[in-house]
Amino acid sequence: MERFLLANGYQLGRTIGEGMYSKVKEAFSLKHQKKVAIKIIDKKEGPEDFIQRFLPRELQIITRLDHRNIIRVHEMLESAEGKIYLVMELAEDGDVFDYVLHEGPLPEPHARALFCQLVEAIQYCHDHGVAHRDLKCENALLQGHTLKLTDFGFAKLLPREGRELSWTFCGSTAYAAPEVLQGMPHDSRKADIWSMGVILYALLCAHLPFDDTDIPKMLHQQQRGISIPGHLGISRECQNLLKMLLQPDMTLRPSIRGVSRHPWLMNP
Repeated sequence: MERFLLANGYQLGRTIGEGMYSKVKEAFSLKHQKKVAIKIIDKKEGPEDFIQRFLPRELQIITRLDHRNIIRVHEMLESAEGKIYLVMELAEDGDVFDYVLHEGPLPEPHARALFCQLVEAIQYCHDHGVAHRDLKCENALLQGHTLKLTDFGFAKLLPREGRELSWTFCGSTAYAAPEVLQGMPHDSRKADIWSMGVILYALLCAHLPFDDTDIPKMLHQQQRGISIPGHLGISRECQNLLKMLLQPDMTLRPSIRGVSRHPWLMNP
């Protein structure tokens, strides 16, 4: 592996992340004279469904995305042993999950600045017919004050016209919309909106809104609605946006366009 990457101009470094069927390593690009991240996927390790369905979809999607708030893929390599290497830009400041864990609840202007960037990334994706389907704090990386969305392993291409309903459960339970948890046919875009609500809540409160250790109990919590700690002094406008994002009825949940026009985001 190291020999193959070196032959292609990359000096391999430490492991910075691990997924179910992949790992991400830091590397130094001799060509660009800078650090990069390399996602290594072993096709022999993954189950057939992942290799046949999800992986080709991810590769197709990530090579067409080009936005300042989405991690850029520089190139894709494949070795004779069946390993795929995705060379990506490196976000050196870790992910939002670790950041909030360290910083605690973020002041509203700071949370807004980060969330606005997530909105821009998702608006770009949805406008280009892509649903992410695995939005979580761990998949929002930081490069200074810039948020970069990553990990399109569960992403899906959607038709430009009309709505295509999905039956697939994707992503992390704690961030999953009620319709996804219940196995109902759902609009993947609206499921993304719900997950964005969980991320915004985490930015503001430094913990997740729902306990995913007991799914029936979690579904009940989702229907009942979120409780926002009063001592944080979160504004009424911001609470209104949170309630819209975490609306259990997906037909009443706003589209990303509706979210982008919310007063809390428009009036910093």
